[in-house]
Amino acid sequence: MKASLLLLLACTAVLAVGARADAPEEPTALVQKVQELAQKATAIAKDTYSRVRESEAMQQARQWLPEHAELAKERLVWLKERFKEELKDLWKKTPAA
Repeated sequence: MKASLLLLLACTAVLAVGARADAPEEPTALVQKVQELAQKATAIAKDTYSRVRESEAMQQARQWLPEHAELAKERLVWLKERFKEELKDLWKKTPAA
């Protein structure tokens, strides 16, 4: 998060210098240009932050899957056995035709 804020501030400073070079004589145009560039920098920082969060979620998922794969297999085997038992019980309860 701190890196994103630093990136935002750095981008804003660079863009403000560029805006000043584009319009050295008009202060209102300069202010408007800096505001536009700050909005762009904010959008870039938000996009970067959301990508970092997505990346962290993917890393957690990658760690979780191998750790819990064996448990999932055990549960599937248990469910399969339970299903077989239920079918046998149901078959026994069904009247003969």
